[in-house]
Amino acid sequence: MRQVAVTGGGGFIGKALVRELVQRGLQVTVIGRSPYPDLETMGVRCVRGDIRDLEALENTFRGCDTVFHVAAKAGIWGPREDYFSINLTGTVNVIAACRTCGVDRLVYTSTPSVVFDRVDLEGVDETAPYASRPLCHYAASKILAEQEVLRADGQGVRTIALRPHLVWGPGDHHLIPRLLARGRARELKIVGSGYNRVDIAYIDNVIHAHLLAADHLCTSGSGSGRAFFIGQEEPVVLWDWINDLFGRLKIPPVTAQVPLPVAYGAGLVLETLFGLLGRDEEPKMTRFLACQLAKSHWFSHRGAEQMLGYSPLVSTEEGLTRMVAWLHGQSVCREGEGTEK
Repeated sequence: MRQVAVTGGGGFIGKALVRELVQRGLQVTVIGRSPYPDLETMGVRCVRGDIRDLEALENTFRGCDTVFHVAAKAGIWGPREDYFSINLTGTVNVIAACRTCGVDRLVYTSTPSVVFDRVDLEGVDETAPYASRPLCHYAASKILAEQEVLRADGQGVRTIALRPHLVWGPGDHHLIPRLLARGRARELKIVGSGYNRVDIAYIDNVIHAHLLAADHLCTSGSGSGRAFFIGQEEPVVLWDWINDLFGRLKIPPVTAQVPLPVAYGAGLVLETLFGLLGRDEEPKMTRFLACQLAKSHWFSHRGAEQMLGYSPLVSTEEGLTRMVAWLHGQSVCREGEGTEK
């Protein structure tokens, strides 16, 4: 790799990836709909554009040998058109632009949600079928997008799809902050038995996997055209992990419980009401969220280990220590800002 482009370079994963690429001494271009002055100060070329605009992508990718396609519309609520135009049409455009511009390698950031079909997933590998009944537009659109990426392999570009699960760590301004806010507001309840195990992926390990995938495509490429699950050394008991985090931050533990059928039914009712009323904000419960909170979903990482040489660089315990320190720093900064005002 010498000259690379990153879509979604202003997001949590994208920005961490860009920083590592710059540290490697590579020329990096980022395309996004917003300006990124912090990236520009690092010497990154930032292009204002939308991945739904094929011409903008072609102008961005010219001269690049590798593209990391990280951009996506995440979340579990919103108009179907938004998810499919960004996640599917945008990905089709990225593939087309790679071919037009002679980009050799494409690493795509996917999600394990593509195989989550409302049932427990315990140690399954990449042979698990795609979900036949996805419960949100995000998962449905990512299924089709990943399929496009893997089909494209060998047709003018070599491709790999990575499936990191529940990415967390310093720099996350969405998943963990929302979890903490609901915890402080005492709005969380354990859904189901509370013993379900899930994969999580610390941000440094996710970036490590992306770089390994790109390096792999530069060499043998025997894993091209495949998807790989990425996570920590072991899954965690979800609610134990949440309560461990809460304890370190002096947030009361979650102890109240609700059966999965009740939470699932509440999600269905809220989804229906919000849809009829045309409300943009995400309901506090959806069917997808209920299943994610109650079911086990952890995966074999053997494929990534054997083909890419992946193993976590940062343990779950060390990651928690780093994240809590970062969160304390964020809190101090906010308090300082308030005092100055």
